[in-house]
Amino acid sequence: MARRRGWGGSPPADDEEASQRIVAAAVDLIDRTGAEINIADVAQSLGVIRQTVYRYFPSADALMRAAAIASVEGFLERLTRQVAGLDDPVEAMTEGVVYTLAEVRRTPHLGILLSSTYSNPHPEAIASEEAWMFGMAMIKRFDVDWEEHGYDDDSLAELVEYVLRTMQSFFVSPGTPPRSDDDLRRYLRRWMGTAMLAQREWDSGNPAKRDCSPVESGS
Repeated sequence: MARRRGWGGSPPADDEEASQRIVAAAVDLIDRTGAEINIADVAQSLGVIRQTVYRYFPSADALMRAAAIASVEGFLERLTRQVAGLDDPVEAMTEGVVYTLAEVRRTPHLGILLSSTYSNPHPEAIASEEAWMFGMAMIKRFDVDWEEHGYDDDSLAELVEYVLRTMQSFFVSPGTPPRSDDDLRRYLRRWMGTAMLAQREWDSGNPAKRDCSPVESGS
């Protein structure tokens, strides 16, 4: 049970509520400041000591990961509005990537879904289940008939991995100077778009993906 002290005079009923309130406080602080925060910042906003927050989250990275996951649904709702009506896979994906990278810059904790930690990005995190679920949830919000454009479950999973790796590269190393949103759109349409458009041709030329009709026996 959460200790009955602090919490602005309204202590949580149990550990689950305490954890939820800590995460909510972290999300609120990040939204208001647009900057990195630490355990001390969150503790102060809740009127508790740092040890209370550490009791539920062993590190700032653990807390920021929880904050990122808690923020995903709100991000996906905003993304859905941004790409509404775009039924071309290249246009929808281009706009989705540009918007996501812009949101990551505005809300730093979302960057955890493209790297392993809040404080020290690492490339291997792109293979995490959280990152894959984030990417799959993104493309499921698009008004794109993926099957009509030659994508089955396997190729969609590979597309998600490809797009996550692309976004991570721009997140970790945006360039000097970073591309503007319009320049990034042009770049993505040319290179990512070309790869996406090749999907149907690759499918038809890949024996493992072809439909195999049964061979009729001769008379």
